[in-house]
Amino acid sequence: MTEQGLLSGLFSRGPVAAQTSDVALLQAMLDVEVALMRALAKAGIAPAQAATEVAQAADAASFDIAAIGRGMADKGTPVPAMLSALRSRLGDDAAAHLHQGATSQDIVDTALMLVAQRALARLLVDLEDAGDACAELAERHRHTLAPGRTLLQQALPLTFGIKAATWLSGLDGSFAELLEVSERVLAVQLFGAVGTLAALGDRGLEVMSALAEELGLAEPAVGWHTVRLRPARLSAALGSALGVMGKIARDVVLLAQTEVAEAAESASAGRGGSSTMPHKRNPVGAVAVIACAQRAPGLVATILGAMAQEHERAAGAWQAEWEPLLELLRLAGSAAASLRELLEGLDVDAERMRVNLDATGELVMSESVAAALSQSIGRPAAQELIAEAAAISAREGRPFRQVLMGLPEVSRVLDARGLDAALDPSGYLGATAELIGRALAEHAQLRERK
Repeated sequence: MTEQGLLSGLFSRGPVAAQTSDVALLQAMLDVEVALMRALAKAGIAPAQAATEVAQAADAASFDIAAIGRGMADKGTPVPAMLSALRSRLGDDAAAHLHQGATSQDIVDTALMLVAQRALARLLVDLEDAGDACAELAERHRHTLAPGRTLLQQALPLTFGIKAATWLSGLDGSFAELLEVSERVLAVQLFGAVGTLAALGDRGLEVMSALAEELGLAEPAVGWHTVRLRPARLSAALGSALGVMGKIARDVVLLAQTEVAEAAESASAGRGGSSTMPHKRNPVGAVAVIACAQRAPGLVATILGAMAQEHERAAGAWQAEWEPLLELLRLAGSAAASLRELLEGLDVDAERMRVNLDATGELVMSESVAAALSQSIGRPAAQELIAEAAAISAREGRPFRQVLMGLPEVSRVLDARGLDAALDPSGYLGATAELIGRALAEHAQLRERK
């Protein structure tokens, strides 16, 4: 947890928070200026000593961030105030070449891409660890029977392993998407006032290539200053990842309900305790993930809403992107840190899952019985017959098996052994084992590719 304020334990957990702070953003802006000076030096436009001098002066921790922030009110971006503070630390030669060929948007856009790159590097580690924890749960609970639920009602049997494998597939998909964004979408912006690189003459492309190499960001074919597909793709990938994590956390909250009690978070060191009720074991990790995920749609919508921009520089829409992008990175990082911890310590109660599966008195196996009968009496007739038998069982409180054995249409087709087989949850799992194996294989391949 970082020092982000009173709510940091919920929304700023993990290593990503430090990469999205004011200091981190300012440092990224300074790093872009340093890299630009080095690129200018490589192109023979600025002296090499100027790059060394700028690098030595570009320590964000030594700048007055509040003063730079106040300067935004006059200029609309933090860059002019930052440049003024940086130039005051430089000799005349370095100061004269500082920021040459760039605009404020070049610096801010590239800095935000750099912040995202650094934040994603840490976010991906937590996502990968969360995926590993899911894979372990899927493997360990391949055969752990549990009730599958649709619309919060028991539907058909499954295994907890396939539930964990489904979680794993979502996390792996998010990981792959964010990795691609990090490697291919995050790009430099150095195209000058209107996207022509006119200020650098015939050396502009050379300088931009050198800047991209210095920062380890992609080199775009043309400027993206008002075609905001890159921030949109970044925000959409972060929003999707938060949605996947929120879904997993929602499942854990439901599984941890007192009346369900099929899973619980680790209770180590008083985790999940209540301020007034000593018996409580609240799913605080899942709650934190859900809280982060709930905020994502509005933030992504802001980024998408800012895509329609005017000509070669937006009037307000560009500035509207900055905080939502940083917030999405911070929230995704916090959610990933909480989810990793949650999954690594998840306590799964296999016995309780079986008790809950049996709570319907075998009614959960009605589809299986109907399938067994349909070969002889046809699917529509089997469906109607079993629906009537299920209604009788529920209405009269009689065991489903007993009701079925009393129906001639059933006894003519299924003997006691055949009916028991149709009512056995372990025999109606379809391709569960193969699906779990596929998810685990894909996870292993993803790790190898990384």
